[in-house]
Amino acid sequence: MTLMQKFLGAAATVALSAGAVAAEPAVIFDLGGKFDKSFNEAGFNGAERWANETGGKYLEIELQSEAQREQALRRFAEAGANPIVTMGFAMTTPIETVAPDYPDTKFVNIDGWANQPNVQTISFAEHEGSYLAGVMAGKASKSGTVGFIGGMDIPLIRKFACGYAQGVKSVNPDATVVSNMTGTTPAAWNDPVKGSELTKAQISQGADVVFAAAGGTGIGVLQTAADEGILSIGVDSNQNHLHPGKVLTSMMKRVDVAVYNALKDGADLKTGFIGLDLASEGVGVALDDNNAALVSADMTAAVDAASAGIISGEIKVENYAENESCSALQF
Repeated sequence: MTLMQKFLGAAATVALSAGAVAAEPAVIFDLGGKFDKSFNEAGFNGAERWANETGGKYLEIELQSEAQREQALRRFAEAGANPIVTMGFAMTTPIETVAPDYPDTKFVNIDGWANQPNVQTISFAEHEGSYLAGVMAGKASKSGTVGFIGGMDIPLIRKFACGYAQGVKSVNPDATVVSNMTGTTPAAWNDPVKGSELTKAQISQGADVVFAAAGGTGIGVLQTAADEGILSIGVDSNQNHLHPGKVLTSMMKRVDVAVYNALKDGADLKTGFIGLDLASEGVGVALDDNNAALVSADMTAAVDAASAGIISGEIKVENYAENESCSALQF
């Protein structure tokens, strides 16, 4: 059974408007929407898995603007939703503003750093999963040049890029890693046209594998890579199926598991900071029928060795977020 078959595949339930039912959990999807094929959709799949397994219902909203962040939090809290699960680092400040006003409500901040007694903050070791994706890219590249296209230029996305570059150079020290960010505002997460343009620019520089960590923008990256005859690497959700035989792998970030666990735990969830790394299966690379023909035995062995090394501590993957520097890639 593939990761896709195991964790995805639930039919959509009827969306509930905020305030319709009290004492149910709520999920706030970030800009780009719950069907972005990436970060938000991973969260949606986790919520749907919980709903289908339990018969439960959850309130939800897909944010359309920055102004809605605090409004949505207060609306759900007033409606009695508990817990309130939020997607994305941009919810950090709104949660820190709102959470103290509702001490009996539990909030979940995925990918943020909110620090309040009634908040569970979940982070991922993206650098570790991206390292494995880099190992695969380094093995797959015939030109010796690979690319990285990020969404909004923030430390979190540089964390992906830095881990990826380290993985590439672990199997090909002479490789060239070309890196571009889509923009510096939240619009960078939903600009597939710009993603396509950046992909073509990297191809002109010799890149034959491109890793997109850019939310909805990545859809343009994967499409253009497929059209131009190079390989791509997806992110967050398993995106291998979007272009079978053209997507080398996807760096899985188990946002689906984080959301599922939060809804399962309900109002009894433990607060504080939670880190999901490679050892806890919080990150990893997707291997399934859609990319099987692209993954050689040598590549699989290299990924397995790298995974074992990271988990044992033998391989130390530099984390850009710790010092905002990267020895393997210049931004």
